[in-house]
Amino acid sequence: MRRIGLLSDTHGHLDDRIFVYLDECDEIWHAGDIGNIDTAQKLSAIKPLRAVCGNIDGPDLRQQYPLQLRFICEEVDVLMIHIGGYPGHYSPEASKEINLFAPKLFISGHSHILKVIYDKKHQLLHINPGAAGIQGFHQIRTLIRFTIDKEIIKDLEVIELGRKGIISM
Repeated sequence: MRRIGLLSDTHGHLDDRIFVYLDECDEIWHAGDIGNIDTAQKLSAIKPLRAVCGNIDGPDLRQQYPLQLRFICEEVDVLMIHIGGYPGHYSPEASKEINLFAPKLFISGHSHILKVIYDKKHQLLHINPGAAGIQGFHQIRTLIRFTIDKEIIKDLEVIELGRKGIISM
C-alpha cells in the first residue's frame, strides 16, 4: 500500500503547509510546471519524487524529468503528462499513450483546474490536482492525496491550501 501526495503547477512556490500534508505520504508525484530545480530538490528531500516537466520548466528540470512518465505503483499502471487534457479532450500525446498502453491512472496538470474523472471509454481514472502555486488564473491552491492498495485507488482527499493571494507560513 502506497500513500501518494500529488501536486502540479507549483511554479517555484511551496508554502510550508504543503510539507505538512505530504509528511504522511510515501511518495510525491508532481505533474509538471515545477518552476525551478530548488523546488524539485525540496520535495525530493522529504519523500521520493516522481515528476514530469511542464511547459514553463527550463533545461535543468528537463534534463532530470521527462515530458511523460509511465510506471507501475503497486499494481496500477500510471501515465503522467503535464499537458494531457482530460477524458474526451486528451492531448494528442496523451491520447496516443492511452490507446497504446491502457493505463489505469492518468495524471495531468497544466490547466490549474482540479479534476477527478473516471473515463468509462478507457476504463481509467483521470486526476488533475489543480495548482499548488501562486501563479495562474486559479483562485484556490490545491493538492490531492490518495492511496494505491494493490490495484485499488482509494481514500482520495482534495486539500485546499487557501486562496492564491494568501500565503500560509
